Amino acid sequence: MKRILYLFFIMCLCLQGLMAQQTITVSGIVKQQYNNRTLEYVNVYVPGTHIGTITNADGEFTIKIPNRSLPVTIEFSHLGYATKQFEVTRQTMEDQEILLTPGVIVLNELVVEPINPSRIVERAMNNVKKNYSMEAGMYQAFYREFAQKRRKYINISEAVVDVFKTPYSQEMDRDRVRVQKGRRMVSPKVSDTLNVKLEGGPVIANSMDVVKTPGSLLGFDYMHVYQYDFKDFVILNDRLHFAIDFRPRGILEDELVYRGTLYIDRESYAISRIEFSTDMSDREKVTNVMLRRKPPGLRFRPQSLDYLVTYRKDGDKYYLNYVRAELKFSCDWKRKLFATNFTVVSELVMTDREDAPPHGNIPYRESFTKSQVLSDKVQDFYDEKFWEDYNIIEPTESLEYAVQRLKKANDKSE
Repeated sequence: MKRILYLFFIMCLCLQGLMAQQTITVSGIVKQQYNNRTLEYVNVYVPGTHIGTITNADGEFTIKIPNRSLPVTIEFSHLGYATKQFEVTRQTMEDQEILLTPGVIVLNELVVEPINPSRIVERAMNNVKKNYSMEAGMYQAFYREFAQKRRKYINISEAVVDVFKTPYSQEMDRDRVRVQKGRRMVSPKVSDTLNVKLEGGPVIANSMDVVKTPGSLLGFDYMHVYQYDFKDFVILNDRLHFAIDFRPRGILEDELVYRGTLYIDRESYAISRIEFSTDMSDREKVTNVMLRRKPPGLRFRPQSLDYLVTYRKDGDKYYLNYVRAELKFSCDWKRKLFATNFTVVSELVMTDREDAPPHGNIPYRESFTKSQVLSDKVQDFYDEKFWEDYNIIEPTESLEYAVQRLKKANDKSE
């Protein structure tokens, strides 16, 4: 029997389907124009709708749009680059190459004044009710989690989920997640004696909406804990942003602290993007937060815990767009000489949204909870043909290969 390591993958920050059966499919790769470098985590969306996705780590994307009169325009936006528009003229357009050019900062007038980064962050948090939705919404989202033992994938789970999000004036505990369909692939090899499972899955990913649940990262009561430094001006979604670095001045007794970069719109003072990592000064405290339980005799050593959270502007409001968390740790057994390195990644992208859901909240009996494990339940929602008309995060080449290999291995073991 496999030994199982349970991780409570969370920060200490104390739709029914909306798509029609017939779709327009566009796929391709996004690169930087001048050096041909692929660009990861590029926003891909249809203006005037709530439909979107994001490029994978290889810069690849696939977006499926409900059938309508052509042409349709798709926009591509990324940090530091000018937004690119692409016109869809056929029902299916595959292997498209989208080239983004670095954004140019143009100021209408030069005003020389001191920049107080802590005041900018404080103003951004004061403007949350102005910049983020005060209406409930039902989102359709794609969620994926996977674990690697060294470079080998040992399990992969993915699902299309409904996310009911309450207004940003309410607490996160009223948000609900419901799994629509999903699938998993698990390594059948006996040698993979340690299986890694994440509790909460898409629920925990949704809770990383740090603008809504600032906790010890962005909470007003914790601002004195951090040193803020102005880094640069950057372009994001064709808008000028402050890039502000933050790092902890010290450690907190009972809570984790973080370091990273905030991207704050210069005009609206909305937070559009935040990249951050857990401070690993006190690894024992980090372990106590993320590790739910482990087999006897196993030594667990966290190495890094990194996050990316982005928001997309729609009209005059910002909405949660993408969340990614990556945990690296090592494990060894007592009396064993060498440790084994593991990587666990979870990511959630919002692919559609209904502003005024006619059926209200997701019933509690249908909701996924923080104590559930997606890989244990996702097979209950399996449908081979379900994925054809839904937006997902395109798998990277290595992940696609791993899925095929695990499928073959599982077929042989049956």
